[in-house]
Amino acid sequence: MTLPRRRFLHLAAGAAALPAFAGPAHAQAYPNRPVRVIVPYSPGGPTDVCARLIAQKLSERLGQSFFVENRPGAAGVIGSKFVIGSKPDGETLLYTPSSLSLVVAIDKVAPYDVAKDFTPIINVAISPYALVVNPSVPAQNLQELIAYAKANPGKLSFSSAGVGSASHLAAELFKSEAGIDMVHVPNKGMSPALLDVISGNVQLMFASVPGMMHEKTRVRPIAMAELKRSALLPDLPTMDEQGLKGFAVANWAGLLGPPRLPPAIVKKLHDEVIAILALDDMKERIKTLGFDMIASTPDEFGAQMKQDVARWGAVVEKAGIQKN
Repeated sequence: MTLPRRRFLHLAAGAAALPAFAGPAHAQAYPNRPVRVIVPYSPGGPTDVCARLIAQKLSERLGQSFFVENRPGAAGVIGSKFVIGSKPDGETLLYTPSSLSLVVAIDKVAPYDVAKDFTPIINVAISPYALVVNPSVPAQNLQELIAYAKANPGKLSFSSAGVGSASHLAAELFKSEAGIDMVHVPNKGMSPALLDVISGNVQLMFASVPGMMHEKTRVRPIAMAELKRSALLPDLPTMDEQGLKGFAVANWAGLLGPPRLPPAIVKKLHDEVIAILALDDMKERIKTLGFDMIASTPDEFGAQMKQDVARWGAVVEKAGIQKN
């Protein structure tokens, strides 16, 4: 039996309209199951605490459980690869520091491609670094330090949290851009590296600002290694302000999804986290954890990760650092 032409056209138009409503309905339904947020490091650190704060707020706002699951190992690679292999349904997310990009630059065989294997959602905040020296170093600012280093090539030594760490690569970048020669003395973590500076075993390092706040009377901060001053040390000029234009090194922390995460889910999560970061209690809590807010767009976050891989890869190559 043939349908009347008018009725057929009416039904066809209705069927064609269905997909247009399916997308928003799906976005509105998300999340309809619990969401796990993978942190690829052990619990207790600032990144883990920040992830838990955001997960709690998302649970409250969206009426669905967001919970943190720690999957440490291999400098964050184990947890990160777990997220890469998960379904792109928004039920498994990754909250990670900038080691995500760093391991690509320092490993002989890259464990993943940051541009293809993750969906950036929002870069939440950075934990800034500052260049600090032992008080015995006769320099009060960056230009005096550079002048002293040039007058005494190879005399200064710098500590780091280990070969290939952000604090190591920051110092190598500083050496290159300032045209100075210093000796690297690697350590096993940021805290023992800072103690080496305090004791005078080495003369300087790029220290995590939150980690050095309790020791700032025993070291001399020379410059903030970020493009803008930190809320934690607002009186400390940046390296950019002191002549090394564009110098910026920090440990960011952000939220990502697996590859091919639907844009509607990305937008919903991004908008919700932006709203959370605008809350007064979150602003204060993030500051006390030692972070400065970023709150980037997904595109800005993706560009930051790719830029990090390229920049640190070039630093590793120029410094002749042996890859893992």
